Amino acid sequence: MEQTTLDWIWEEAFSFERLAEQCPELSRLKGVQQNPEYHGEGDVYIHTGMVCKELCGLPEWQTLTKKEQELLFLSAAFHDIGKAYCTKWEEGKWTSPNHTIVGEKVFRSMVYRNKERFGLDFKQRELAAKLIRFHGLPVWFWKKKRMEYDLLRAAESIPLKLLYLLAKADAKGRLSREPGRMSESGEMFAEYARELGIWEGAYPFANLYTRHQYFQKENLQPGAQLYDDTEFTVWMMAGLPLAGKDSWIEENGDGMPVISLDDIRKELGISPKSGSGKVANLAIERARKLLRRKEPFIWNATNLLRETRQRLVRLFDGYGARVQIVYLEVPYKEIQERNQIRRRQIPGDVLEKMINKLEIPEPWEGYQVKYLYGNDSILFLY
Repeated sequence: MEQTTLDWIWEEAFSFERLAEQCPELSRLKGVQQNPEYHGEGDVYIHTGMVCKELCGLPEWQTLTKKEQELLFLSAAFHDIGKAYCTKWEEGKWTSPNHTIVGEKVFRSMVYRNKERFGLDFKQRELAAKLIRFHGLPVWFWKKKRMEYDLLRAAESIPLKLLYLLAKADAKGRLSREPGRMSESGEMFAEYARELGIWEGAYPFANLYTRHQYFQKENLQPGAQLYDDTEFTVWMMAGLPLAGKDSWIEENGDGMPVISLDDIRKELGISPKSGSGKVANLAIERARKLLRRKEPFIWNATNLLRETRQRLVRLFDGYGARVQIVYLEVPYKEIQERNQIRRRQIPGDVLEKMINKLEIPEPWEGYQVKYLYGNDSILFLY
């Protein structure tokens, strides 16, 4: 059996340099400039090596399980991979806007395409991706408008104790003009997370409805207990084309009405390259008719972006629906094989762009989110 990245990490005693030899993607970090005010050590590659070394030297490192060490080290190695794609010279300094958001997508698509090489299952991949996405939160959380909200949202996807350790190593693995400030923020983050009861797991909301409403409304306290007045269920499908959404509906739809954007395109004779607005408007119009009747239905589309899903969730919520999001995924090779035998193939470059922009639903996005990877059903990411 071929060695995986996780195997390599252990065999090479958590060496970033040796990992970089096995993961050529990390070479993109070489020469990527940083603001010397926060990174006097040099480029992103040098910084990342320092972070990985500091991580393994933390007192808490030895208390972690083998799996936690593996995923945390891998997350540290790729925590700034987004900088390779969005660093620019702006207003007299180097800046990397949204590098954590970009980094999450880059890491996810990279591991998805190379599952056998990395050796990560779905849950492991998503945990590492979310550590990359939120690695700056412990430093900047206190500047957020809703500090509590941002911590509770992150805790839905990752253990905050691991996020804290990544941020701690990130703060130590650099030469900064204010070396103590980042560490102080990290300690404040840890204290606040413990106070909220989310240090090792998600917040224990009173019920699913209260949890959903907390993440949809601005002024709701997490400790509230709301009466669930939802009246019917809307199932929202999400996932790449060819992931099996239609098959799932056939097996689980139980005769419910299905609003399919692809079917509407065929009905109107509109090419996938044009007419998206007209298709969406007709789909919404049909959904409103069912919503007004409080009739359960299935919304079938790729729904790859969070903004799209949340716009629909707000619409369905307004009619008293319970929105159950079902995300489906199959391995990259299987997607390609299915596309080859499809009567109307998706152009290869189009499919690759969809993989690159995919934002997998976070657990808080709907009343409940269910993840289906191949034949595995997953309700919790960790």
